[in-house]
Amino acid sequence: KDPTPFLRSREFLWQEGHTVHATLKDADVMVMQALEMYRQVYEDLMAVPVVPGYKTEKERFAGGYQTTTVEAFIPMNGRAIQGATSHNLGQNFGKMFDISFQGENGKSQIPWQTSWGLTTRTIGVMVMVHGDDKGLVIPPNVAPLQVVIVPIVSKRLTIEQAGPYCEEILSNLQALGLRVKLDDRGMYNPGWKYNHWEQKGVPLRIEVGPRDMENKQARLVVRYNGEKMDWAVDDEFAPKVKDLLVTIQSSMFAKAKEVRDAHVIKVTEWKDFVPMLEKKNLVLTPWCGGEHEEWEEWVKKKSRDESLANLGQEGEEETTATSVAAKTLCIPFDQPELPPGTKCIASGLDAKCWVLWGRSY
Repeated sequence: KDPTPFLRSREFLWQEGHTVHATLKDADVMVMQALEMYRQVYEDLMAVPVVPGYKTEKERFAGGYQTTTVEAFIPMNGRAIQGATSHNLGQNFGKMFDISFQGENGKSQIPWQTSWGLTTRTIGVMVMVHGDDKGLVIPPNVAPLQVVIVPIVSKRLTIEQAGPYCEEILSNLQALGLRVKLDDRGMYNPGWKYNHWEQKGVPLRIEVGPRDMENKQARLVVRYNGEKMDWAVDDEFAPKVKDLLVTIQSSMFAKAKEVRDAHVIKVTEWKDFVPMLEKKNLVLTPWCGGEHEEWEEWVKKKSRDESLANLGQEGEEETTATSVAAKTLCIPFDQPELPPGTKCIASGLDAKCWVLWGRSY
């Protein structure tokens, strides 16, 4: 497919794991442990909510037994993106490459294999979920720099006067293990520095001006929402800053989740499917089961044709990374109640589960 900024380029870093197990049960445990690890990477570190679930037969790893996934949502364009996958490869590859082991019963057996991985596209997902028109917005847990201190140097306050005050704040924050920088560069004015560190997404800025020093306080500015606070610089200042970073992390996740949840829409009739996609939503529909690959392909083609017709276009490139067609993202682990007699949105057959659709990268 065509390269996509932040997500797919000619080169990327890849983390991948492979394990071999005696039983299907042991392999399944490993698959879920790996998927939970990836969920934590997205939600606990990068404050990006994801939907864990199973891939359909059409979308699972070729030749594998079962694929699980965590799916993220990009609010600016309503697209989904596969965050990471964890596969139960089954025994097919063991048979194919003649891999066997001696079981406890002394007999030769084919092992169950797993494979799981994620790439540096995780960084791109974080950038697109949290970023704004000013630049990056990085959650504190993964920010290379969590706090920047900017002295407001002027004729009233020289860097020599502000230096000791700012250095004390710096050392107290560093003593608590925070990643902090004092921007005491003389060639740039405070406004330039504000824009510079906002563009780089530093979660918290501490400003120190002449009035702040007179009142033994400092102004704090939160990157993700622009909130400003004046706090006394006392013995509790550094611990309170550390606690604030924890709050910023959780608040960024809550904000992203609220936006994502507002864009997951239940649809039970086809006439509403494409209109909901057009409104930058993910669509949750009743489904007759992942084994019905022909209906999955029907939805993909039908949604592409209707979307292109709405745009007044005849077709799209096969290599495009941003197709207007919908595809199954996953069968979410967390399934809403499915009333008896509910019909599949595509085939009209009895539905077996809810499946999540979206336009995906």
